[in-house]
Amino acid sequence: MLAVEARESSLLAAVHPTQRASALNLLHYTELRQRDHWQLQGQLAERGLSSLGRSESHVLASLNAVLALVDAIARGAREVEPTSTDAVTRECGHSLLHEHADRLLGVPNGTRRARIMVTLSSECAHDTALVQQLVAAGMDCARINAAHDDVAAWRAMAQNVRGAAQALGRRCMIAVDLPGPKCRTGALAPGPEVIKLRPRRGPAGEVLEPARAWLTEATDSRHAPCLPVAAAFRRAVRPDDTLFLHDARGRARRFRVASVVDDAVEILSDRTSYLRSGTVVRVRDLKATIGALPPLEVPLVLRAGDLLALTREAVPGGPARCGEDGSPLSPAHIPCVPEALLDMVRAGHSVWLDDGKIGGVIEAASHDEVLVRVTAARAAGEKLHAGKGINLPDTHTTLSAFTERDIEALGFACATADIVSMSFVRAPEDVRDLLDRVELLGRADLGIILKIETREGFDRLPELLLAALRSPRAGVMIARGDLAVECGFERLAEVQEEILWLCEAAHVPVTWATQVLETVAKTGRPTRAEVTDAAMAERAECVMLNKGPYITQAVTLLDDILRRMASHQDKKSAMFRELRVAGRFKRRMEQVAGVAVRRDDVAP
Repeated sequence: MLAVEARESSLLAAVHPTQRASALNLLHYTELRQRDHWQLQGQLAERGLSSLGRSESHVLASLNAVLALVDAIARGAREVEPTSTDAVTRECGHSLLHEHADRLLGVPNGTRRARIMVTLSSECAHDTALVQQLVAAGMDCARINAAHDDVAAWRAMAQNVRGAAQALGRRCMIAVDLPGPKCRTGALAPGPEVIKLRPRRGPAGEVLEPARAWLTEATDSRHAPCLPVAAAFRRAVRPDDTLFLHDARGRARRFRVASVVDDAVEILSDRTSYLRSGTVVRVRDLKATIGALPPLEVPLVLRAGDLLALTREAVPGGPARCGEDGSPLSPAHIPCVPEALLDMVRAGHSVWLDDGKIGGVIEAASHDEVLVRVTAARAAGEKLHAGKGINLPDTHTTLSAFTERDIEALGFACATADIVSMSFVRAPEDVRDLLDRVELLGRADLGIILKIETREGFDRLPELLLAALRSPRAGVMIARGDLAVECGFERLAEVQEEILWLCEAAHVPVTWATQVLETVAKTGRPTRAEVTDAAMAERAECVMLNKGPYITQAVTLLDDILRRMASHQDKKSAMFRELRVAGRFKRRMEQVAGVAVRRDDVAP
């Protein structure tokens, strides 16, 4: 540990002055963890000494303390001679981590230690009430995902967050998430221009809610689903009129006109219908045709054993083609975006698609396409849509960390936000590039969060942390979605723990992300496993929730869980608070003993 200080002096000189003690402790920790010490830990614990198992934030001071105690025991001394060292102490290490977390993420609301970050939905650009509800429920940091929407929407979201925080007298940080060089599937061939309208039915088949649609202008996005019909026809329709048509299957259907709102006609039916462009609708002696509907996306259906071609040419993807005798003519194909990715893969590399739903191995790679043999998919087949993620855990990619979209989003973040999150960071050069760009834009004070979501990013985490410590405000996000696919679902828990340990050693705050209380956000009701996961997340300095129709309820529940766990757990240490079940046990035993005594007193 002492030798590494001299060996890495240039690395230490490059970090921000306020981060040097943290960088030094990280170097000490990585030296300690290069060997197995579990047997030594057991021997130390048997003698009542520290096993070093909770020394992340103050590793050299802990080791010095153990050495001093062992030396005192060996000498038979009654007192331990203090060691002279400038190493970070336990109290100082904890203080540094809390200080860095407050500086990056702000002071958390209430009595909990962990902050709550919430991904804003598109509605937050115009729904000020929703934003105010999120801030009131406990949102400490609003995340704007720059992979979606545009600058105007991002700006409106930020203004709504600032306004809500000011109105409630609370502080809420704003983080902008750069999209990064995400590899995705390209476009698929358009399907038929058909829309399916289906009523919601109960267990006995009774209609609970009729099928609903709106007759509108072709460009009207205020109502959905939308059926474009001529204005003259819509103006002639009255409430309680009956519309007649034959759907795409030739089946006669009736729709009742429920209302006419702002030149849009609401129609209802108790029957399932498939309506296509050109369908004729009639009311009284009038008729009109449904205009152009958006084409359906027909996904590829892939099973284990199938071949899939990832192509360079931007020709829309399509299913496999077979001859009249059933022999294969060409495999299913879909473009790869960006196409430069095809130059980096090799035969034998593994490929995962759509968050790990489909897995395969590359059988052949050429300039024009890569052939993937599907090895993992549901027996019934897995659907692959356009715009789904492609993960290549075995491939070293050299894609630029900054796309044009990233540069646009970074400019917005520097003008508006408190934090910028870098996606798919892989190498220290990526971090240094980000910091240089931020400084050129005049925001050297902007907080940065490194999203660890690739195997390469995880493997090089100590280097990434040292590069990030050039900034006085640096953090890490455990992006468990892509990280699970890249490292393997079976390794995710282990990888997650290692990230927490290394970041604690660097006194770098961590955001625990992906699928936290996801079922609550989507349906309003939690699962048992999700509640346990949320409780474990308290070991991080921030917990991120994704958007959903019940996101406010998810924030409220998470706030309650984190408050409860704050007094029970501090990073890896369980706090010895009063255990109520132990007290109840003692009182019951005393009652049993008391009853026995009274019986003895009255016994003959």
